[in-house]
Parts: sequence; C-alpha cells; structure tokens
Amino acid sequence: MSRTFRNSIRVMGFSLAVLMSPLAQSESVADVQPSPQQSHWQDLEFGVIVHFGTNTFLDREWGDGKADPKVFDPDQVNPDQWVSASRAAGARYMVLVAKHHDGFALWPTEQSNYSVKSSPWLGGKGDLVKLVSDAARKQGMEFGIYLSPWDRHEPRYADTTAYDTYYMAQMDELVTGYGPLVEWWLDGAGSAGHIYNFGKYLEELRTYQSNAMVFADVGLLEHADLRWVGQEDGHIKGENWNVIDRNGYLRWRPVEVDTPLHKLHWFWHPHDESTLKSVNELIDIWEHSVGLGGQLMLGIAPDRHGLLPQADVARLKAFGDALQARYGTPHNLALEHSATDANTKLALDGDRDTFWSAPENSHSAVLELDFDQPRHFDRVLSMEWLDAGQQIRKYAIEIWNGDHWKTVAHAEAIGHMKIDVFTAVTAQRVRLHILSSVGTARIRELQIFDVKTAVH
Repeated sequence: MSRTFRNSIRVMGFSLAVLMSPLAQSESVADVQPSPQQSHWQDLEFGVIVHFGTNTFLDREWGDGKADPKVFDPDQVNPDQWVSASRAAGARYMVLVAKHHDGFALWPTEQSNYSVKSSPWLGGKGDLVKLVSDAARKQGMEFGIYLSPWDRHEPRYADTTAYDTYYMAQMDELVTGYGPLVEWWLDGAGSAGHIYNFGKYLEELRTYQSNAMVFADVGLLEHADLRWVGQEDGHIKGENWNVIDRNGYLRWRPVEVDTPLHKLHWFWHPHDESTLKSVNELIDIWEHSVGLGGQLMLGIAPDRHGLLPQADVARLKAFGDALQARYGTPHNLALEHSATDANTKLALDGDRDTFWSAPENSHSAVLELDFDQPRHFDRVLSMEWLDAGQQIRKYAIEIWNGDHWKTVAHAEAIGHMKIDVFTAVTAQRVRLHILSSVGTARIRELQIFDVKTAVH
C-alpha cells in the first residue's frame, strides 16, 4: 500500500501551467476554496477500504500476478455484513479494491480473463463490485473504487501506451456500470520508473463521474482532489492545512489518512486476531485524523468465506460505541448553554449547516459560551466553515477562572474539525479566542465534552 508516485510522475509543461494558473497567482492560500464535491467529501469524515482477492486465499499481502484465478472461491460472500459492521463503527462510505497490484479483477472485465469470470465463484458469473456497491447504497453508505495502476499480471504493462488504453478501458467499465462514485483511489505502489498518462485517466473519469474525488499522493497535486498524509499509521502530524503549495502551485487538497484495522496488514490472514488494533488505539487514530481535520480510511478484510471475522465485527462495533460515548450528541455540553445572541447560538446548536460569523473583515474575534453553573470538561471540538477558504491562523481555548481568562489549549489550524484535549477543568465560561484570521472567521460548531466522565 506504500505510494511511490514521486519517482514515477512526469508532468510535461508543468512550469507553463503554473505560470498560467489563476490559483498560482492567488495573493494568499486563504483565497483557495474547496469545490462543493470536496466539501461534501470532507463532511463524510470516516470511510473504510475493503481488501479481498487472491491474496486472501494465499495468505499474503503482495500478489505477483501469477495466482491461478481458481484459488478465488469464497462460499459465503456477504457484503451486507461488511457494510453493517462498518456503519456500526461510524463509517459513512466504503471503497472497494476492485483490482489490487496482482491484476486480478473482482468484476467480469471484458479486457482480460484474469478476473472473477475465470474463478469457480458463482460459476464464473459473480460480480463483487456490483454486490458491494448495491450493499453500500442499500444501507445508506456512499461507494468508491480502488483500481491499482500497477498491474503485475497484464503483459501490456510493459508498453506504456498500450497499458494506458487497457487501464482506461477497465476504468470505463467501473465508472459507467456501478452508479455514482464518491472516491477514486490511485495507489502508486510499485510504479517507480513507469510513466502513466494520469491526465488522460482523469479526463476519462471526469467524463462519467464528475463528482468523484480522486485520492493520490501529492505528486499528483495537479490532478487529484485529495492527498495522502505520508504514512499508514493513521496519524496527521502537526498543523493540518487544506491548501498545499507545491512550487507555487496552490490547490485545496484535504488529507485522507489510511490505516488497516489489523496491525501491519490489509488482507485477511489466518489466526491473526491478535493483530487487531485495540479500541483505545482506534480512538487515538480517529482523534489524530478526523479530530485533526482529516479523513480516516480504515482497512477491513473479509476472510476466505467472504465474511468479516466475528472478532473484527465486534471490534468495529466497540470502536463505534466508544466514539459515541466520547463525542455523541447527548454528551455535547455546549447544547446546555445559557441564553445567548442569535449569532453565537448558530455555533452551539449542533447543526453543521449553520455557522457563527466574526465581524466582517475582522482579523480576530471571540466566540463565548456560558453555562448556568460551572461544568467539568476536558475537550473542545471546533469546526470552521470552509466554503470561503481556511481563514483561521491562530487561536486559543480559554476559560474564565473568576479573575482572568486562562488559556487551556492553543494552536494554529482549525479547519474542518479540531479537537483540543487538555487537563480537565471546571468553569462556567469558556471561549474560542480567534487570535488571527486572514479573513472573516466562521465557526460551524463549538462543542464541549467531558470525556473522562463519559467513558468511565
């Protein structure tokens, strides 16, 4: 799953494109705004990616493209179970690895015989992409597809032009046959030295799936909509800004963090229950991805029957329950605020479609919340309204101690979401103090939680 696009991408005429791009000439990164599709995707916050294929039956992570299609023969494939378990964890979308690096296709592609149509599963008549997309939509989850550019089976891979045609033909099958896609994954593992016509790929994708968000390494900054965080441990490091500057080329590229449910592997392996990440580890990952304004993509893996192991199902539910115990709506203390003005109330109402606004053209502001009596808490969750760009550059969470305002947390970026964690305090007044903003700051939500009390 590691990505190596840096060594494999050559973009002709890049300097000219930079000079001519209106975004490259923006006065500030604050001028760069998300597309409606990016805003929609960021609001999903948490998804899962499903790895299932010949590797599942051969106890390995990396296929060499030589596996006999006959090894793929699950007897109880149940994507409804995968979706239900994912929803229990809190996931809102599901991406299926339709073709991994071994080249084996999970739909009956007309471009190759190396697919489910050559397997004994359902007599060669199965279509896993359809089963999973149907199951996801039936339960209200959005659906996306991962189609590996690297293909270790296909002979045409050695001929870049011929392979580009092959890849786009497979892409056409997937983007025209399975309904709206929320995300298209481009994974560059193993691609060092191979040149892909990514520009042409994405022109083709946009023809049929204009709302699909494309995930890739920052090496594809010009083409992709989303970016990889740089590792697979599930953590965003440092401040999280949505706008990336690559040699003067500015783009809104929110982060997606990918990490598997099991430690160190994405596919199912026998007798590996001990590698399941604990609930505490998963909570830590969520707080350092979604809780830092990014997107969490958690890897799940059905077994050789085509079922998620019961231990995995139980862990996903326990994870979802723990999230709700910490950050569920009933635990948001801000909903119990004292009477306030109409503008402030918009950040305290639990409705992400409303927002508080600082004074127009101001560069600092205060959003204050008062309780009827002192409350005990150790978390503040803030959400910035980003349609006009990421404006806030520095802020503090402060409480009134009876004599002066005391800072309990401070940072730079808020972005889509920021959870600030601090030593538990008791206070009747708390405020978000925006110390610096490029333009008018707007806050969708200010929520307050007492996690230690909620969990214990």
